[in-house]
Amino acid sequence: MSTVRPSATIPVEVLLKAYSQGAFPMAHEDGELYWHQPDPRAVFDMHALRPDPKTSKVLRSGRYSSSIDRVFEQVVRACADREETWIDECIVASFVELHRSGHAHSLEVWEETHLVGGIYGVALGGAFFGESMFGVNNAGKVAFYSMAAHLRDLGFVLFDTQYINPFTAQLGAYEIPKAEFDLLLGHAMEQRIQFR
Repeated sequence: MSTVRPSATIPVEVLLKAYSQGAFPMAHEDGELYWHQPDPRAVFDMHALRPDPKTSKVLRSGRYSSSIDRVFEQVVRACADREETWIDECIVASFVELHRSGHAHSLEVWEETHLVGGIYGVALGGAFFGESMFGVNNAGKVAFYSMAAHLRDLGFVLFDTQYINPFTAQLGAYEIPKAEFDLLLGHAMEQRIQFR
């Protein structure tokens, strides 16, 4: 884990190189920005993901609608709006620039006209690096399963979630050794998949 504190944003080319090598930035409480490459690494198997019965019912109900990249910055800021967060203003600004360059994307969940859930991450080759998600009630799970289905439909081969926690484990995340992740990442970087 190395540290860097850019003045305003991390340049897009720096982020793209880092993600292509499996590294990602997180802001820490000490005010520094650290690059992480965890071992083990947490991932999702998009083909094995199955929503729990309650979420399945919500997905079928038509209660929510979804969109892609409609309010990217709002999703990032909603993900940051919690007591403890690794998403500071430098991260927000950097990912907004990465979004403008076509490499960072969001999926939004709406209840009528209200944004109630979302997920965002980085798409590179055939890999999607899930950064964070948020949701009111079950809307976070709706965002997650909707994104997983979208990635699967587009042909993505890797859905990274970086670190495992109780919530991502409940969704189906599992850990693999970094060496295995690096092989998967190398294969994913050979793909030419357009996120849309």
